[in-house]
Amino acid sequence: MFLLFDIGGTKMRLAVSCDGKSFDEPKIVETPQDFNAGMSLFQKITLELSGGKKINAAAGGIAGPLDREKTKLVNSPNLSGWIDRPLKETLQKILKIPVYLENDAAIVGLGEAMNGAGRGEEIIAYITVSTGIGGARIVDGKIDRNIFGFEPGHQIIDPTGMLCPMCDSAGHLEGHVSGVALEARFNKKAYEITDPQIWEEEAKWLAYGLNNTAVYWSPSVIVLGGSMIIKSPGISIERVSHHLKKTLTIFPERPRLVKAELGDIGGLYGALEILKQNFL
Repeated sequence: MFLLFDIGGTKMRLAVSCDGKSFDEPKIVETPQDFNAGMSLFQKITLELSGGKKINAAAGGIAGPLDREKTKLVNSPNLSGWIDRPLKETLQKILKIPVYLENDAAIVGLGEAMNGAGRGEEIIAYITVSTGIGGARIVDGKIDRNIFGFEPGHQIIDPTGMLCPMCDSAGHLEGHVSGVALEARFNKKAYEITDPQIWEEEAKWLAYGLNNTAVYWSPSVIVLGGSMIIKSPGISIERVSHHLKKTLTIFPERPRLVKAELGDIGGLYGALEILKQNFL
């Protein structure tokens, strides 16, 4: 039996796999802001899901950049109580098994590459647009090698532009296109905004960011996920593609833009792939 997890800024998802090929119905709970409370809840849910049976290994992701050794969270506006806490060490201590840790957007991207919208592609870029922006580059079915992960939301697209609500630096993509940015500008949640002109502007800014994604990562497909892409009202992929055609002219063809297929459990699919690559 294997444990899969995805620790987001607001929700925590856990599931078990009995065969290393599929997983059972996940348990979804609110993510505690306190690290110790989070670890206690994690242990409780693991026992509940496993029924006390032996678990051989665990893998999963957490929202935010990790240290070089992928053992702890080093920055996260939504999980400030988890920063610099020994996450991997604590999980291995309470579970008494090997634990493989990754950034949450990266494991969702891996899940989409192997089981979702990026199936069959050699190089994909995954970008999620939700409370913030995350993403990763997946090459030959693996998360591309990196030191501190990927943070596409913090690319500068307008140095004189709005402050990024996540890090207070000017001009970041996340400062223009994210749920937090929209709420800061309009005092409304993204799902409450119905003005089509606002969503058109969001599509244009996202296209600027994806232009950079394409020229730096050179994927054949860009998988777009997150609530601001998947849900309605939201950003139209067709309008993003329209704007991208105007900016990305250096290549003979542009990467396809496709909508993510795995919903809220893409990270669990990615976690299972991590185990296949490192343990199974």
